[in-house]
Amino acid sequence: MKIVFATNNKNKILEVQQMLPSSIEIISLESIGCYEEIPETATTIEENAIMKANYITEKYGFDCFADDTGLEVESLNGEPGVFSARYAGEQRNDDDNMNKLLHALSDKINRNAQFKTVITLNFRGKQYLFTGIAKGEITSKKTGNQGFGYDPIFRPEGFSETFAQLSLQEKGAISHRGKATEQLIAFLKN
Repeated sequence: MKIVFATNNKNKILEVQQMLPSSIEIISLESIGCYEEIPETATTIEENAIMKANYITEKYGFDCFADDTGLEVESLNGEPGVFSARYAGEQRNDDDNMNKLLHALSDKINRNAQFKTVITLNFRGKQYLFTGIAKGEITSKKTGNQGFGYDPIFRPEGFSETFAQLSLQEKGAISHRGKATEQLIAFLKN
């Protein structure tokens, strides 16, 4: 089975493709001739995932799935949340985002946080949502060079390493995206 993943983020494509069985192949947006930036103007993670999937289905006619992910920090009332990718500005720079978050937490004792991923699947005329959550905490400094986004400052519960210190396989087994992707895979296998 081939299915479009509505993202231009090559890191996400690589991460998700590694979790999928060989019977499911991801088709990139480039492969369907979609080069434009898909709008992400909703106010929630769920709405953004739905918006992206609907954009591809409506404009290109493909069954597809889209995800949106946010980092929700307890002591910051859920920030950066839906604005995680552009927390420090429209340039969407991972280092800038991490630096802004570390600064915002510099006087906070509570560093509890969670990553939340919602995957929207548009499949055979119906829509399905799958949610994955990874709980953990924000570290006081960046550690590790694997992954992307906030991985160098997020330590998942039960681990002494950050996401950026784990291999793609280790991260995929416990991550928010991994949990949502497992639900997607189980659905597609049926």
